[in-house]
Amino acid sequence: MCPGPDLQLRTGNWKLSPMSIPLSLSNKVALITGGSRGIGAATVRMFSQADAKVAFSYQKARGQAEALAKECGADCHAIAAKLNGPDSARTLINTTVKHFGRLDILVANHGVWPAEDIAIEKMSDQQWRSTLSINLDAVFGLVKYSVEQMKSQMKSQPRAGPCHIVLISSTSGQRGEAFHADYSATKGAIISFTKSLAAELASSSIYVNCVAPGWVDTDMSRPALDDPRTGEVIRRTIPLGRVAKPEEIAAPVLFLCTEHAGFITGEIFNVNGGAVLVG
Repeated sequence: MCPGPDLQLRTGNWKLSPMSIPLSLSNKVALITGGSRGIGAATVRMFSQADAKVAFSYQKARGQAEALAKECGADCHAIAAKLNGPDSARTLINTTVKHFGRLDILVANHGVWPAEDIAIEKMSDQQWRSTLSINLDAVFGLVKYSVEQMKSQMKSQPRAGPCHIVLISSTSGQRGEAFHADYSATKGAIISFTKSLAAELASSSIYVNCVAPGWVDTDMSRPALDDPRTGEVIRRTIPLGRVAKPEEIAAPVLFLCTEHAGFITGEIFNVNGGAVLVG
């Protein structure tokens, strides 16, 4: 297992060390999609450090996924999955439950952001459908089959505690993004989906929240961030003057799945350096 269950967060300097209020997920099983790189990998590490049993999906980055699972130990399991619709999501849920015996937490982190600027009149039907199938249809399937499993196990083990679902949206889902209408549409839908699910599932002790990052230093966004002109424009739009580190998104996700967030559901947790306020 990745060393140490407790986390100490320092601005610009992440390290493991004891803290007085541990963020523990002991005896919990979590599924994190898109877990081999970026925000997903940071979340896998933090959940493992918080003593959760973690399954995570990957599509192409097999080497990175296997290395991460090895790093985090026997209670971390990588699953190859192409998440492009409800049926693929059902297979992933079933595989997770078969491996760990239950499911307490779902973090729907996977997604695509087509990097090329495309005017709406030039956007192909294929791109539109592909983005929706990955960013929205697969999330629908993940939630549907996760909730089915969570409700079933709560009937047989009512003292196991609440379950949690965290969906990853974006500032783009709140204020839009010119020439990326497909991406913004899916991330806006995730926000509405979160609010609907939170009201529907509260009586079943399933908490549903959303984390909405802005720009994060990941493989997906690095080409834009590394471009001298684009990168400068991006940083100027963020009040804190920099982009986020993946760990700075993973930490709020972890918090929302602990007992310390026991009265939070249906919330959109903005983690974007203040960018959503000025965009």
